[in-house]
Amino acid sequence: MISRFVVAMFLSVAIASISQVLLKISAEKHYKTWVREYLNPYVAGGYVLLLASMFLTVYAYSGMDYKNGPIIESLGNVFIFVLGHFVFGEKISIRKFTGIACIMMGIIIFNL
Repeated sequence: MISRFVVAMFLSVAIASISQVLLKISAEKHYKTWVREYLNPYVAGGYVLLLASMFLTVYAYSGMDYKNGPIIESLGNVFIFVLGHFVFGEKISIRKFTGIACIMMGIIIFNL
């Protein structure tokens, strides 16, 4: 049975991935002033989500084995890969796919 701490860690990674997407959306826009560049809804939302992710991670580590944290955290790379493809239309190259496959194989091998 999956504990609530593991679920919290997965949720933390997903929220952090969404945060990164929001920050990238903001970075791709052009603003009239440098203040608007840093004070806009995308940046604010991204950092609020990142803060929420941090608190979820701290909560998750309070009740799960430390060895499982980096495994779940590495799934963030997979989430970013998928979100980048669907949100930004990034191409799936052989190098990217090979990198994601290596991450997934590492997770599988570690859990055997």
